[in-house]
Amino acid sequence: MAHLAQAAEAGKVIFVAGKANVAEQPAVDGAPVGEGQMLSTGADGFLYVKTIDNGLFILRPNTKARIVTYHVDTKNPANTQVKLELLSGVARSKSGTAVKQARQNFRFNTPVAAIGVRGTDFTVFTDNDTSRVAVISGAIVMSGFADSCRRDGAGPCTGSASRELSAAQRGQLLQLQRGQVTPQLLQSSPLSPDQVSPPRSDEPLAHGTGGGANSATGQPNLDAQKTVSLNDAINKTPAPPVLPPPVVTPTPTPAPATIALPDRGIVWGRWQVVASRPPNFNLTNIRDDNDLLALSGNYALLRTRGPDTYVAPNNGSIGFQLRSSEAFVYTDYTPTYRVETPATLSNGTLSVDFGKQSFATSADLASQAGNAKLQATGVVGADGRLFGDAAAGRVGYINVQGLLSSQNGGSAAYIFDGRLDDKRTVNGVTYWERPAH
Repeated sequence: MAHLAQAAEAGKVIFVAGKANVAEQPAVDGAPVGEGQMLSTGADGFLYVKTIDNGLFILRPNTKARIVTYHVDTKNPANTQVKLELLSGVARSKSGTAVKQARQNFRFNTPVAAIGVRGTDFTVFTDNDTSRVAVISGAIVMSGFADSCRRDGAGPCTGSASRELSAAQRGQLLQLQRGQVTPQLLQSSPLSPDQVSPPRSDEPLAHGTGGGANSATGQPNLDAQKTVSLNDAINKTPAPPVLPPPVVTPTPTPAPATIALPDRGIVWGRWQVVASRPPNFNLTNIRDDNDLLALSGNYALLRTRGPDTYVAPNNGSIGFQLRSSEAFVYTDYTPTYRVETPATLSNGTLSVDFGKQSFATSADLASQAGNAKLQATGVVGADGRLFGDAAAGRVGYINVQGLLSSQNGGSAAYIFDGRLDDKRTVNGVTYWERPAH
């Protein structure tokens, strides 16, 4: 009890409905929430906690969770440490300012999985054997607990067995069951956390504008003013007043001088040591000038900053030639003994059908650990993003996350991972360009 009394404050309760407790005491508005204190809700309970960095932690009915650690260092964000734990039920986590500045030090644990973020808003369902996560905004990375991903560790777990999910993958979720090594990508309904335990109608949306799915608990909805007040409590500042449109005078003004920015290009590479080979770049530093799009194991895909000039055509198709690649085969002889072997890719094909908004790719992999044929299909977004269909553990099929660009007359890159057999997995990156005419 003395330890709990001295626990550092992690946040405050900003809304309670139905039965909800903080450290075995009934929750009330304005009550502090300390590190390590058990949070719980009953069959009709909802509990909204605003964290000390203006983040949001919401417990829906029949849920147990803890804010294990919430140490924020505003002077040196690299020292910030945040860990949340969902024991059972459904919870939502919306990153605050400190977490966004120290994503590498955020961890969300369930009984079977570790979840890291890329500056994110997401919901999680868990019981003792199964966890499912859906993303509202940003992206998460999900991993099962293993020697390389310890329950008592900090930050996201990455590797060939981890999987990433972004808000762009609408209608999908990641699921991990006890005993599984790799999370599975599934269609969300009816397994989505929001379907298992719907949000109240006043639960703030991703951008804090209020309103969600109707509550299935029979609780009365809050009135409009209560919803606005909730969002103000979360965002600290009230919504700006609605002003009348300005009067536009017909007097022409000279156009200001503009500086032409380059088209957004592709940045890709390996950010971790593999087989004693140093990384290609420092991921923390390179993110200062580029936008991180995806992580797959030891590889990252980024886009340079600039005008959003790439728009996918409505029809036609393009074929690309493989210009560069790197990959490693990972052979797990035992749960604690892994061998990392460099691999090469050849005979690569990448074709994009804009009319069908789809792509297909394949390549031959060769290494001292054995050879394989890799393949994948997927969809193309309007901004040129490539989202591969889930490999789902099928031998020779790879999970793909990629990007098209106008750079160099037309180019593409994607990072990938997949299973080669019951012992071997592969993780790598490819870069492509349109053939010269």
